Amino acid sequence: MINNRKVRIMTKLAIIENKEGKEVIKASQYFKRDYVRLQVLRGVISITLGYLLILTLIGLYQSEYLIAEAVTLNYKMIGTYVIGIYAMLIIIFVFAGTIGYGMKYDSSRKKLQKYNRGLKILSKMYEEE
Repeated sequence: MINNRKVRIMTKLAIIENKEGKEVIKASQYFKRDYVRLQVLRGVISITLGYLLILTLIGLYQSEYLIAEAVTLNYKMIGTYVIGIYAMLIIIFVFAGTIGYGMKYDSSRKKLQKYNRGLKILSKMYEEE
């Protein structure tokens, strides 16, 4: 005979596995500090690559002007401006990423605890039979 309670628990567990299960399990393999650092590092690398790509595109777009004015350009000011924007982007992302990924990790831990509680209940039900 079909036990409706078991079916409901198994359905809830399957939904958790299919929706957030992969991310939750991946996050649970790390300590919170390590997970946040890894995600922030990935973000910093992505921002760096994206920023370099944007600078390259701007340089290519303005190449005619840059070649014509190569002798008279103030490279120190341009470099300071470019590095300043990059530093601000990185600092903002590191703070926001640390907070955001910390909250995401905490959320995934709660989902994992809920998933584990469901597994324990299901395991007890099977032991009783």
